[in-house]
Amino acid sequence: MTTGSLGGAVRQMGELQAHLPAAASVLVGTAALGAAVLPGFAQVTRHVNTMAHEGAHAVMGSAMGRRVTGVTLRGNGDGRTVLAPSSGGGFILAGVVGYLGPSAFGLGAAKLIQTGHIIAVLWLTLILLAVLAIMVRRSGFGITAVALAGVLVYLMARYAPVGGQVTLAYGIAWFLLLSGVQVVLAHGRNAGDAIALRQITRLPRGLWAALWLAGSAAALIIGARMLV
Repeated sequence: MTTGSLGGAVRQMGELQAHLPAAASVLVGTAALGAAVLPGFAQVTRHVNTMAHEGAHAVMGSAMGRRVTGVTLRGNGDGRTVLAPSSGGGFILAGVVGYLGPSAFGLGAAKLIQTGHIIAVLWLTLILLAVLAIMVRRSGFGITAVALAGVLVYLMARYAPVGGQVTLAYGIAWFLLLSGVQVVLAHGRNAGDAIALRQITRLPRGLWAALWLAGSAAALIIGARMLV
């Protein structure tokens, strides 16, 4: 990113943009839902959810004093984040937040949109993708996937008209909120994180699945109110 484009990005992040009409926002949300659940689309877009999921593990792990030794993103949509040391309350908390990560990022994006800092969603997404790219440096597929997502967001943030940028920001928020619920429902008590947390804490897998569903559903309800 050149100095000029960086300065432009900073200015855009501080500017306010007009909201989409409620009907247009609902239409974007409907498209995001289709991208999250329809066969053919979901096989591609699920990688976005996985990026947010593993990114949440990594962010919380770092905040809890754990060292992120690597993030892996696989072609089948699965992912893995390795933290050291792999024990203690901080490790457990990092394990809990994965399935809440997409919803949390989506809620943050919705809040920025509500306050009018809509294009800031794109630039902050780009920053988070850059951080994730550093952590997936040993994952060939992961590097490619994150790089492609980053290039797409950058091109839109840098060159698209304001209307296109605003629509993409809404799409990111809606997709993360909706896919957060969809993935929790799809994986349920058989989620890898639920199995791992059951082994560590002895608490039933269903309890973790219920926690994730409650959290992601609440984020969707709150976020939808911000976006419409």
